Amino acid sequence: MSFESMTESIDSGVSDFVGPISAWLGDVVFYAVPVGGTDLPLIVAWLVVAGLVFSAWFGLVQLRKFKLAVAVVRGKYDDKNSAGEVNHFQALTAAVSGTVGLGNIAGVAVAVSIGGPGATFWMILCGLLGMATKFVEVTLGVKYREVHADGTVSGGPMHYLPKGLADRFGNRGKITGKVLAVLASVMILFFGLFGGNLFQVNQSYAQLVSVTGGEDGMIGSSAGALLFGLVVAALVGIVLLGGIRSIASVTSRLVPAMAIIYIAACLVVILVNVSAVPAAIGTIVEGAFNPEGVAGGVLGALIIGFKRAAFSNEAGLGSAPIAHSAVKTKHPASEGLVALLEPFIDTVIICTMTALTIVIANPASWADARAGESIGGVTITSDAFGTVMPWFPYILTVAVMLFAISTVLTWGYYGLKAWTHLFGRSKASEITYKALYTVFAVAGSLLTLQTLIDMADAVLFMLAVINIIGLYLLAPVVKRELDRFLAYVRARDAGQEEPEDHEPAKTTV
Repeated sequence: MSFESMTESIDSGVSDFVGPISAWLGDVVFYAVPVGGTDLPLIVAWLVVAGLVFSAWFGLVQLRKFKLAVAVVRGKYDDKNSAGEVNHFQALTAAVSGTVGLGNIAGVAVAVSIGGPGATFWMILCGLLGMATKFVEVTLGVKYREVHADGTVSGGPMHYLPKGLADRFGNRGKITGKVLAVLASVMILFFGLFGGNLFQVNQSYAQLVSVTGGEDGMIGSSAGALLFGLVVAALVGIVLLGGIRSIASVTSRLVPAMAIIYIAACLVVILVNVSAVPAAIGTIVEGAFNPEGVAGGVLGALIIGFKRAAFSNEAGLGSAPIAHSAVKTKHPASEGLVALLEPFIDTVIICTMTALTIVIANPASWADARAGESIGGVTITSDAFGTVMPWFPYILTVAVMLFAISTVLTWGYYGLKAWTHLFGRSKASEITYKALYTVFAVAGSLLTLQTLIDMADAVLFMLAVINIIGLYLLAPVVKRELDRFLAYVRARDAGQEEPEDHEPAKTTV
C-alpha cells in the first residue's frame, strides 16, 4: 500500500466513523430558524444578543474607553511588581493570533459572495458589539486566574466559571461551576487539536503547494507533505516548550508582521483604485439595507455578516481569556479593556479591509461566486489582489503561513491549559500533551480529517452557550472591577497613590 493510499484510507475511515456524529452535532449547535426568507443560526443570535446586552450594561465601554484601552496597551498604567508572565501588548498579540487567520482571508470572501457587499456593514457592527463581550470575559479571566508557585498563570472559563459562581452562589454554584469547567476544558482541548492545529497546518500546506507547482511541484508529494509537517511541528514544539512567555515573544513579532503585510497589500489595491473607493463604500452601505440578488434580502446580508464576524473574532467563546490571564496586572479590568481591541483589530480592521479590497477590485471569480458557482474564498481574495499585483499569491502564501503558525502556537497554549486542568500540571502530563500536539501538526499536512474539524467547530461554539450564561451571572463582578480600575486611573493621572479600597485580583499560589 502506497503512502497516499494509506492516508486516504485513514481519512475515509475517520469520516465514515465520525461523520454521523459530526453531522448530528453540527445540526444541533448550528440549528437555524427561518427568518424573513433566510435561515438564522441560533448560536449567532446568542453571540450577537450577548454583545448587545453587555454594550448596554457597561454603557458602550468599547467606545467610551477605547482611548484608555490604547493607553493601557502602550504601558501607561503598568505595574512591574504585578503577578503574571507577559505585558499587556504581548497578551493582546497572543490572543489576536488565535483569531486572526484564514477566516479573515477566505471567510470574508465567502461572506460578501453569499451576503453581498452589504454583509460587510453588519460584520463591522457585530465586531463592535463583540468588543463588549470580550471585555467582560477577559476581565473575569484575570479576576479568577491561578498564579502558581513557579510564577506561571492559568486562566479561562475553566477557572472563572467555578470560582465566580462559587463567589456569587455558594456551594451550589461551586458544584455547577466545576461541572461546567470540565466541559469547557474538553471543548477547548478538542478544538485546539483539530481546529487550532491540524486544520491550520493543512490549509497552509495546501496554499504552499498551490504556488509551487501543485501536486506535481517540488513539495506536492507525500514526502514533501511529511517534511513540511515535521518542520512546522519542530517550530511549534520548540516555542511551545517555552510556555506563554515564549509564545508571546513570537506572536508579538508575528502578529504585527502579518498584519502589516496583509493590510499593506489591501492598501495597494485600494490606492491603485482610489477613485472607486467612494462608490465601493456606497455599495456596502446600500447593500446593507437594500441588497440586490441576495437570498433573504436585508436579513440575509445581516445574518451572513454577523455570522462571519462572530466566527472570526471568537468573542464570547471563552478562548481569549486563557491568553489574557497571563498578563502582568493586579487590575482585572485593565486587561478587559485591552481585550476589547481584539475584535476591533480582527473584524473591524482586517475583515473590513479584505471585504473592501474585493468590492473595489471586483474580480471575475467574485462575480462567478455570487452567481452560484462554487469557488474557494482564498481564490477570490487572491484574485482581487492579483488585479493589481499578479505576483500576490506568493505574498498571500507568506501571510497564510504567518497566520497559521501564530494560530497553532496560541491554540497550543489554550489546549495545554485545558489539558492540565483535566489531567494535572505534572511535568509528565505537560510533556505528554506537547508531544501529542506536535504529532497533530505533522498529521495536518498529511490528512484532512474534515469531519473532525467540522465537529471541532461545533464543540467550540457549544462552549459559547456555557460561557455566556456564566458571563451574565458574573457581570456585576466585572462592573465592580471596572469601577475600581477607573478609580485607580484617576488617581494615577492625578499623581496620587492607588485608592485604599482597591481589591486585587484573586489568585492562588
